[in-house]
Amino acid sequence: MEILLGLIAGAAIGIGVHLHIGARSTRGVVLAPMIGTVSAGAAWTALTWAGLGAATVWPWLAAVLVPLAVTYPVVIMLARTRAAHDANERARLGLG
Repeated sequence: MEILLGLIAGAAIGIGVHLHIGARSTRGVVLAPMIGTVSAGAAWTALTWAGLGAATVWPWLAAVLVPLAVTYPVVIMLARTRAAHDANERARLGLG
């Protein structure tokens, strides 16, 4: 049941990443929170399967640090890729 708190932490971190990184128009509003949630859930699950329960600090720490380490680079990469693709498409169509 504690995994829900980890998932909520991952989603909150994803929301923060979405608001912190510019170029919000290049991605959906749910993308960063979903990446944060999935990465927090995966880290929590992996540590639980490794035998570290919610009574230890490691799943809680992972639910905060893993979404930060995963969501920032992924969202930055997706924003840059989308901006480059849009620029190429505008040039191909002769729009600017």
